[in-house]
Amino acid sequence: MTTATHRKPVRHLRHDPRQRPFIVIWEVTRACQLACVHCRADAIPLRDPLELTTDQGRGLLDEIASLGAPRPLIVLTGGDPFERPDLADLVAHGTAAGLSMALSPSVTPRFTRPTLTAMSEAGAKAVSISLDGASATTHDAFRQTSGVFDATEKAMALVRELGLRLQINTTVTADNVYELPRILKQVLDSGASLWSVFFLIPTGRGSLLNPLTAGQTEEVMHWLHEVSELVAIKTTEGPHYRRLAMQRERAGSGPTEDFQNPAAVDQALPVGELRQQLRADTARVLTGQEPRRRSSRPPIDVNSGKGFAFIDHVGTVYPSGFLPVPVGSVREQSFLDIYRNAPLMRQLRDPDAFGGKCGRCEFRNICGGSRSHAYAVTGDPLAEDPNCAYQPRGRRRRAPALNRATLRESRRQ
Repeated sequence: MTTATHRKPVRHLRHDPRQRPFIVIWEVTRACQLACVHCRADAIPLRDPLELTTDQGRGLLDEIASLGAPRPLIVLTGGDPFERPDLADLVAHGTAAGLSMALSPSVTPRFTRPTLTAMSEAGAKAVSISLDGASATTHDAFRQTSGVFDATEKAMALVRELGLRLQINTTVTADNVYELPRILKQVLDSGASLWSVFFLIPTGRGSLLNPLTAGQTEEVMHWLHEVSELVAIKTTEGPHYRRLAMQRERAGSGPTEDFQNPAAVDQALPVGELRQQLRADTARVLTGQEPRRRSSRPPIDVNSGKGFAFIDHVGTVYPSGFLPVPVGSVREQSFLDIYRNAPLMRQLRDPDAFGGKCGRCEFRNICGGSRSHAYAVTGDPLAEDPNCAYQPRGRRRRAPALNRATLRESRRQ
């Protein structure tokens, strides 16, 4: 008789995140034909003449590839990356350098079969598409453009038809949270390999929307963990999903993957109204279906500046696209030097330096809170995450005063 091996609730990077990122998001342009209400970038109609050039982009990709295996994942985003006529060239160059290249385009008239075929032939491996509502009413309202929902359904089918991996991105707010079960069904029907759920950060145009409360965020994350056996789940700006995964594992998992005790989880982590409703609606929308169940993919411990970096269209580097504190420019110094040595990037890898309950939380080394949410609400990227409902039991190891002084100095520079 074979005994199943116990799966850890959280995955850890196999390399030192202080030395190399796990994923790099490059905003190749800020131009986009849409004007989405939740846009982080405040996208613009036309390309900025100061965008990194093709040659500068090639050099950036070469530098990242020089790290050797395992090379960081590269996501070319925007705005809409399809607004750049040299996009296939950049994808091909990165692929030839040994990088895994992915795209995050907008669904506009530029999203065509010939364009996507060219990206596939250039070496693109995956495409992420946003789906922020279960119907045209909600989704098109997000995009402030009618017809995008129908076009998005066709775009998802095209990605799969061309053999590319499909990732679906959903920004969850207080206004669309009850649509999540129906969006889940669409994700499953689309054949997506990953569902990335974005927890709204009040920055850019998103500052005008209604974010979830901390309690609602907790409930949604519990539900996401429960449906993660149907599709791989990633929470963007929701690192406390990892803390919750560990809590659920401690409360209800046995010594192997085959032994789970959901009732024990519910007893230890009581179910609220929102989770009850999401569960009931999920059962209803999936009635008559038998989705293929899989072993849940544990979340990975990547956070702003810790395995993650963002480069904007003009070459400015940030810990995250949702954390608009610049830490350097690839026009002035090497990306790797910025990633490794910028004061804020170094601070973000030291959870003992975080303020409030994040700094004393016993899960700080695998969670760390959303640094973007902390900054958006308090103006301090090292503050506690106001969107986390957990009350920690740990104690701070040391005061963060010296680190905060370093942060102030880096801002003056």
